[in-house]
Amino acid sequence: MTVVKDSVRAAVVQASSIFFDRQGSLEKTTQLTADAVAKGAELIVFPEAFISAYPRGMDFGAVVGSRSDEGREMFRRYWASSVDVPGPDVDLIAETAQDHKVHLVIGVIERDGGTLYCTVLFFSPDGYLGKHRKLMPTGSERLVWGFGNGSTLPVYDTSLGKLGAVICWENYMPLMRMAMYSKGIQLYCAPTADNRNSWSASMQHIAVEGRCFVLSCNQFVKAKDYPEDLCPSDNPEEIISRGGSCIVDPFGNFLVEPHFESETILIADLDMAQIARGKYDFDAVGHYARPDVFQLLVDERDTPVVVVKGDNSKTCKNDRYDTAGESK
Repeated sequence: MTVVKDSVRAAVVQASSIFFDRQGSLEKTTQLTADAVAKGAELIVFPEAFISAYPRGMDFGAVVGSRSDEGREMFRRYWASSVDVPGPDVDLIAETAQDHKVHLVIGVIERDGGTLYCTVLFFSPDGYLGKHRKLMPTGSERLVWGFGNGSTLPVYDTSLGKLGAVICWENYMPLMRMAMYSKGIQLYCAPTADNRNSWSASMQHIAVEGRCFVLSCNQFVKAKDYPEDLCPSDNPEEIISRGGSCIVDPFGNFLVEPHFESETILIADLDMAQIARGKYDFDAVGHYARPDVFQLLVDERDTPVVVVKGDNSKTCKNDRYDTAGESK
């Protein structure tokens, strides 16, 4: 375990998307990044699905056995506002990270062909690092989002420390957490859409279990933030998502308490030496692991639908053993 910096100033951005408006959401991302940098942030974390929406309350016209034309149009609209990875929107965020010389972690809705994925993108002052696709969409999310696989489970070895992300209820997957701990994660980003009281307790637990800093980030959304034709309330000031973003140290202490009042940028200075102090008496993948009793198998191969074989197969993009999921 290496510690690159003694201290890291981290920011979590609690704000609403510009719903179904990719360009508007990108512009807001650029502005909020500048605002966080003005507070001295070296690492900036944005919520789940920030570009361009977490579609809370939307049913996409589906019941068991049928889908409506209106729901199909809603999906098309969501798809049209999503992000191609790689693509010009990724390039724009990369330029923002480079211009401000920061590390940036942001939730986007990624489109790949006709399928959408809930994805986190990672950027450094040198540009785009890579992505993590949510492995297990929760409940009705499975209607509109595809499933990620083991090929995008990165922990990046950055100048700030080992950086990775686990999205929303993936944090309740014990084996996934163990896989991330095994990669030595130190800056554990948890973009989410969960604003329950139980969420912050989970963030404290993970920080203690992983002996890492946990940066949890959620949107703060009012009804008026939705498109006019999709507004979920007659009261434009009604709070639809109350946030609850927080920052936790490796002993489970809040460096920034959960915030439920407004859009905000939360800042904390992370004493990276706390990680080693915590590992002294608990290392989930070290002296506390008991591999003679428990072992975890993680399959990080990509799983393409179509595999082309033949004389010209070497010219095809078909690397089933891509290293995107390995620690960098």
